[in-house]
Amino acid sequence: MKPLLRRFAADESGATAIEYALIGTLVSVAIAMWAEVIGFKLNNEFTDISTKFRSN
Repeated sequence: MKPLLRRFAADESGATAIEYALIGTLVSVAIAMWAEVIGFKLNNEFTDISTKFRSN
């Protein structure tokens, strides 16, 4: 039983997968936040353009 527990404690293959999953999650959140900011700015620009065309 002790060799099994030692081998399990020394195994780091799962830790690497978790690290990659965390990095992927952080990148996804950053992209989502960036897309939201860009979308908000684009929406404001198109609204301004539309307002200028309507006022003429």
